[in-house]
Amino acid sequence: MQAVSRMKIGGRAFAHIAQFHPELTVLRRDLHAHPELGFEERYTSARVKEALHLCGVDEIHEGLGRTGVVGVIHGQTRASGSMVGLRADMDALPITEDNEFSWKSCKSGLMHGCGHDGHTAMLVGAARYLAETRRFDGTAVLVFQPGEEGFGGARVMMEDGLFERFPVQSIYAMHNWPQLRPGMVGINSGPMMAAADRITIEITGRGGHGAHAYQTVDVVLVAAHIITAAQSIVSRNVRPIESAVLSLCAVQAGDMGAFSVLPGTARIVGTVRTFDPQVQELVEKRLKEMCNAIALGFGATATVHYERIYPATINSEAEAQFAGDVAEMLVGADHVVRDLEPSMGAEDFSFMLQTKPGAYLRIGQGTGASGSALHNSRYDFNDDILPLGSALHASLIEQSMPLPAP
Repeated sequence: MQAVSRMKIGGRAFAHIAQFHPELTVLRRDLHAHPELGFEERYTSARVKEALHLCGVDEIHEGLGRTGVVGVIHGQTRASGSMVGLRADMDALPITEDNEFSWKSCKSGLMHGCGHDGHTAMLVGAARYLAETRRFDGTAVLVFQPGEEGFGGARVMMEDGLFERFPVQSIYAMHNWPQLRPGMVGINSGPMMAAADRITIEITGRGGHGAHAYQTVDVVLVAAHIITAAQSIVSRNVRPIESAVLSLCAVQAGDMGAFSVLPGTARIVGTVRTFDPQVQELVEKRLKEMCNAIALGFGATATVHYERIYPATINSEAEAQFAGDVAEMLVGADHVVRDLEPSMGAEDFSFMLQTKPGAYLRIGQGTGASGSALHNSRYDFNDDILPLGSALHASLIEQSMPLPAP
């Protein structure tokens, strides 16, 4: 794995932040050892508030989105009236950690399996640098967000008045990416992450004895036909140049101990991922039509509950171009991927990008010694990239709100 320390990284922000790299590492590992689920990040929020106070930020606001924290730093001047936001997510996952290092999770069934501990530490590093140097004209708003992992914490912070209280002109976020080498940055000027929808299919028939199946309406059979037929929706309804994924991920019907009993109900749950709202609507429409028709053909009924969880994460073109330029200043053009392939995963920063211009970046971290990707029980954030992530955050502030020329 290529170490960030062996790369030639430019900019005074990186050189400055590299001096307190060990302290950022200690913070990151402490957060890793104390993971918390969405809206339960009380320890994490307290550590963030403590760190921001020590950094000397001008204002610390708590309680937005229940456990969210916002830090405000004013530049040397504020003549421009500009205000730019940076966001980091704080929550962990309900996974049992299989690592053995000293900072592994101390909570059974919980771990930082997505690197939000690292994202939080990187934004704290940016806060310290910006508060110490203040080489910008305007106001930096640092958003430490709870509940990204399926809880819609970004939306909840916005409902609590995030952008009314802090009317930023633009906002940026970044996520570690094991598929990129350490020191690489990836971005594109359009979709970065897909919309995530939850589907629940409720099938009702008539249960009975497995030896007398002719007296029943077999919901297991109906479920099997729906599962098979649903896989044709994307391949036979969505244009090949569009993107969509429909996955039926779990089935519940009957009792495994009752080998001769046909159940009267079945449930199928899954997810749909799309980038285009028209494709999203098409998949929902066809799924409902197909489930109803198949169930009717067997004498059963099927109800599809379709929930839109997160919208697609779409970068605004100007801000994506700008963020790519800032990244190039730090790591060089050959270490910035400007046409990064979108991921079919989802991200609730999408809610913020529906309201404000901005960009979502990927910062390479490699897979590490365990070879593990995100949401894996052996994953760990790569501490080598902490100064680079902090410097990228800070540089977005300095370059978007430059001091006036002397």
